[in-house]
Amino acid sequence: MELFKELKEVLQNFDIDGTLISASPYGFGHINTTYLVVYENGDKPMRYILQKINTSLFKSVDELMSNIALVTDFNRERIIKRGGNPDRESLTVIKTKSGENYYRREDGECFRVFIFIENTVAYQTVTKPKDFYYSAIAFGSFSNLLAEFDASKLYEILPNFHNTKVRYQNFLAALEKDEFDRAKDCQKEIEFIKAREHYYSKIVDLLESGKMPLKVTHNDTKLNNVLLDDKTGEPVAVIDLDTIMPGSLCYDFGDSIRFGCNPCDEDEKDLSKVNFRLDLYEMYLKGYLEAVGERITDIEKENLAFGSILMTIECGMRFLTDYLSGDTYFRTHRPGQNLDRARTQLKLVSDMEKIFNQMNALVK
Repeated sequence: MELFKELKEVLQNFDIDGTLISASPYGFGHINTTYLVVYENGDKPMRYILQKINTSLFKSVDELMSNIALVTDFNRERIIKRGGNPDRESLTVIKTKSGENYYRREDGECFRVFIFIENTVAYQTVTKPKDFYYSAIAFGSFSNLLAEFDASKLYEILPNFHNTKVRYQNFLAALEKDEFDRAKDCQKEIEFIKAREHYYSKIVDLLESGKMPLKVTHNDTKLNNVLLDDKTGEPVAVIDLDTIMPGSLCYDFGDSIRFGCNPCDEDEKDLSKVNFRLDLYEMYLKGYLEAVGERITDIEKENLAFGSILMTIECGMRFLTDYLSGDTYFRTHRPGQNLDRARTQLKLVSDMEKIFNQMNALVK
């Protein structure tokens, strides 16, 4: 009852018609606190998503919500032009009664509201290859829809998020400090990352030189950030736009491959079970290229396979950096978990390197 009263006080600041009848925790998110709220409005109840924004991670909520509002407004216009349903095919930000994108309480807590997209489901892991294929369609369509959006309008919410040159320097700094005397336990992994230093500047340099276009990137292209129709299984909308930033399509494509083409848990100890699935890569690639269409440039296509390797080794490097630094960023549930996470990523990199020519040939 106390929770309902608190949320009701928050929700009265938003431009929502009807009477609030329920509010309850919702979903599996680890970053923001999410609630499903139901309003009675005539004969049909209306459902919305209310989120308390994690202001410890997202320091500038103004910039965060500016990005989301700009992108969703742009998407909605494009969806309407092509005859679609913007309330279903895109997130919709509900404004406050004073016209703001979010509400800031006197204690500094920040809240936002989206329309709930009905008759959809989101999966946490890839259990059916077709779901992975449909996620490729979703993210490819998302990129296609935003191809004409000026990415320079977006704020860099998490600075240097995919700047692999900076990530590598952070790794070297943690290694040199070795504050917890852990480097001795992971010499093989350290040398693996050092031996691939030439990887880390490639896409960053292409973006900085203008040879690769700067585009809107989602930066968390996992299956659970795609809503699928609960009857047909087909993609409906891309959600969780907190990390929308300017970047390269190769980052988004590569992160999907890193996540979806490994059949094992991210912290699997038995590396013999960790194998890169080329069949899933091919399936995702097919769906992504179909959906993004002519909006992808030659230089982006040439680097899709490499982007898969780069995002995977970047993730492994981040896990290893955190392990060396005392597990301060990624949440752990047991000793050595970040080291195991790093090892699974580096195993996937090794697998991809062995079939890199095949990966490129499939793109062509």
